[in-house]
Amino acid sequence: MGVRELTVEAKTENLSQVLAFLEQRLEELDCPMKAQMQVEMALEEMFVNVASYAYKRDPSAVYPSELVTIHVEDTEDPRSVAVTLTDCGMPFDPLKQEEPDITLSAQERQIGGLGIFLVRKSMDHVEYEHKDGKNILTFRKNL
Repeated sequence: MGVRELTVEAKTENLSQVLAFLEQRLEELDCPMKAQMQVEMALEEMFVNVASYAYKRDPSAVYPSELVTIHVEDTEDPRSVAVTLTDCGMPFDPLKQEEPDITLSAQERQIGGLGIFLVRKSMDHVEYEHKDGKNILTFRKNL
């Protein structure tokens, strides 16, 4: 069991660094390839959301920092990996967003919402809380 953490500026340019950090940890855990791809996709979706929106929703707001921390923790019983993203941006609970109507064609569907939908469907547990001025989003995948 172990914990790894990485803090970077919430910018899409840092996505490759974030994914490399996660990939290394998942390889250390001998994570099955399918689960690894799902966890990496979930982190990519959620990191890009933070980088794109957390600090830009209110242009007049002043933030203590424009950072995001990625916390990766594994457990043995059940064998799983949990990824937590923490940022100090605008409070935003992605789990309260309405699920997209996937029966509609891409042209008919509203923009947005598909990323968190995919994360919810591919992870075993997803939760959000806003605490001490921070957004904390955690998703867990059983291995």
